[in-house]
Amino acid sequence: MARDPVTGEASPAEDLDAINANLAEWAARSAATSDALVERFEAMGYEVRGKDEDAIAEVLRHPPTRPVDRSA
Repeated sequence: MARDPVTGEASPAEDLDAINANLAEWAARSAATSDALVERFEAMGYEVRGKDEDAIAEVLRHPPTRPVDRSA
């Protein structure tokens, strides 16, 4: 992990990447048991329907692949 040479703190960009990965895993665990959350992610453009928890986490680590469905 890259550290600031002066403060010794982790790089903010790397912190953000780690936080995003943790959030994707948490959201995937939640979506694995919530049809409503799956529908919400689908409306946001994430293709998660029919996927298991690991696959959902991988999808959520990346930007949506479809435009937002504003009718949902």
